[in-house]
Amino acid sequence: MPANDPLRVMIVDDEPHAREGLRLRLKREPDVLVIGEFGDAESALRAVASDAPDVLFLDIEMPGTNGFALLERAPAGSLPVVIFVTAYDQHAVRAFDARALDYLLKPVEQDRLRESLARARERLASARDGELAERVRSLSRELGASTAADPGGGAPRGGKGLDRIPVSVDGSIHFLPAKDIDYIAASGDSVIAHAGASTHVIRKSMSEILASLDASRFARIHRSTIVNLARIVKVEPYLHGEYILVMPGGTKLKVSRGYRESVAERLGLSAG
Repeated sequence: MPANDPLRVMIVDDEPHAREGLRLRLKREPDVLVIGEFGDAESALRAVASDAPDVLFLDIEMPGTNGFALLERAPAGSLPVVIFVTAYDQHAVRAFDARALDYLLKPVEQDRLRESLARARERLASARDGELAERVRSLSRELGASTAADPGGGAPRGGKGLDRIPVSVDGSIHFLPAKDIDYIAASGDSVIAHAGASTHVIRKSMSEILASLDASRFARIHRSTIVNLARIVKVEPYLHGEYILVMPGGTKLKVSRGYRESVAERLGLSAG
């Protein structure tokens, strides 16, 4: 579900008045679209498979196939976010064992429904971000493998790295030209690439991102910083023969002692 699209929901309940009451409450909420109502499990299963809703509001006590049996019959990986709606509270533990997001008691209160919808949006956003991050990692691995095997694919032989780095922007995968990166800084289990006024979070460790870059262009100057040598504006002296690298926009990066000699050599300077 793209971030700005309405939340697409289905209602499954064998009682018409219960479906109507929930539908009316859902219509009071912004960015919610009811795409189907069903009174039995068979119809609901077919609709879920064909229309792929984001959220399923599911009654438990229904004749024939109840809510739990519906979940058991659904193909693996096909279910949306499930929110149980029932008049009975004795099913709560089993509902959460079935990995339902929430459990609403009838009659559903508007504030409680709003809270449940907010949780659904958070769950969907988290899943979307996780899927996108995995696609970025997968694409990065594929690009690395293809360019190592084929010098025409973007990186010359000899492990000179990727010309473009896949990054996530507004729910899509964009490609950041490596030459445009000023520097890369560690941030938890990820790194942040700084390119002019823009920044991009990349789900890689420092060693992983360094291995994917052109070794002739990029150098580590600190355990938490990698710099694009071609983007250095000037070098300023610091205490005890150390250096400060001035980057575009005036950002200053200190070269730590452990990397001082190698950076000086790369820049054609005396280590001092």
